[in-house]
Amino acid sequence: MNEQSEKCVMVIDETLPLGIIANTAAILGITLGKERSDLVGMDVTDQSGRCHPGIIEFPVPVLKGSVSVIRQLRERLWEPDFEELTVVDFSDLAQSCKTYGEFIEKMARVPEAELQYLGLVICGAKKKVNRLTGSMGLLR
Repeated sequence: MNEQSEKCVMVIDETLPLGIIANTAAILGITLGKERSDLVGMDVTDQSGRCHPGIIEFPVPVLKGSVSVIRQLRERLWEPDFEELTVVDFSDLAQSCKTYGEFIEKMARVPEAELQYLGLVICGAKKKVNRLTGSMGLLR
């Protein structure tokens, strides 16, 4: 990834309890690493000779959003102008499931319009990511 021309951000519902925010960020990050393994740096060795697995090579701002803002973002991200961006979403349906099999079954029965998104990751062309999220504040 070229930091000059690309950017990744997370947008998470700021009204969620802290534990759900942390869980949402963790799941989004894991899935982003699966989708874009090129973003993870090489393993590093400390002075003691101990190896530490590579982490993402650049900052990923975590931005605050409301349910409606995240919904609007998700809808815009389906548009052809944004199709080359990597997008990961995490919904209330996914968060409520105990197993992946349950998630698969429930997702097959629910229209997308009924999902409430807890968070998104958007990664790709900096100009497009900024166009979508540039006015959003950091989640603190």
